[in-house]
Amino acid sequence: MDDPTEQSQWRGLHRLLARMDAEIGQVYTDRDIKGLKPSYVLELLRLHANGPMTITELADSVGRTHSALSQKVSAMRTAGLVRTVPGKDARSKKVTLTAKSKKLVELLAAEWRATEAAITELEAELPYPMTQVVRDVEAALARKSFHDRITEKLRESDVPEGDK
Repeated sequence: MDDPTEQSQWRGLHRLLARMDAEIGQVYTDRDIKGLKPSYVLELLRLHANGPMTITELADSVGRTHSALSQKVSAMRTAGLVRTVPGKDARSKKVTLTAKSKKLVELLAAEWRATEAAITELEAELPYPMTQVVRDVEAALARKSFHDRITEKLRESDVPEGDK
């Protein structure tokens, strides 16, 4: 069997996004900020704007699953950016900013705005803006989901489904 990973239309997009995130991360490295990742900024700014939230509230506000946000909160807690305190009942926790992250929110908001401005500048150089690509892909996926497309291609390839 040939290695199917030798060809990928998907890998270029992943590499591009990883490169852009790494360059945002370099902004933090340049300022000697330890433990901060670009993927934390949305949640940190949301907590700053809205105050302490449960993991469920924060997940809903940023469009993530509870499980994914719980893992991210754990990583941000390890980095010293958030802390959790008991919520209204024993099952819930409120996520709050630490003193470390409170000192960073002004920079994070400025970086967010600068990133958005840089994307606007970049899009002006492109014949087809990235934001339009996203809207067009979302519209196509609304017509037929990615799952359905993959499943259809698997059926067409006559690959056995495996154990059920």
